[in-house]
Amino acid sequence: MTLRTKQVLAALLAATAGYIGMWAAFWPTSFYDGFPGLGRHWVTGLGPYNEHLVRDVGALYLAMGVVSLCAAVMAHSGLFTAAGLGWPAFDLPHAVFHMRHLDMYGPADTAGNIVALWGVVVLAALLLVPSPRRP
Repeated sequence: MTLRTKQVLAALLAATAGYIGMWAAFWPTSFYDGFPGLGRHWVTGLGPYNEHLVRDVGALYLAMGVVSLCAAVMAHSGLFTAAGLGWPAFDLPHAVFHMRHLDMYGPADTAGNIVALWGVVVLAALLLVPSPRRP
């Protein structure tokens, strides 16, 4: 995988993390009521609102966004590895939880959850693919 491709993947992860992280960390009630946006509601059916928990999740996403953004900008193999390992450390348990709680969603929201959650795992795994050696 080329260095440029890894930079784009890391930037995509950073943008996703920024969107979720900023919203959850700074507007937790709005995030709880309206994530992922566009009239969809993926969080409200999973339990009562907890401001502390939502803000902590937002902070976690912001931290992953910083690591991913650093990888995208600095294009250092160690940062690609850190992002490529850090995302699944967070997102695999997160995805497994949500896979066990899809019964509350209709087909479109079920598909959206699956694509969003496992898409992050796939993008992160791609950051671990070795880059070709430079001559």
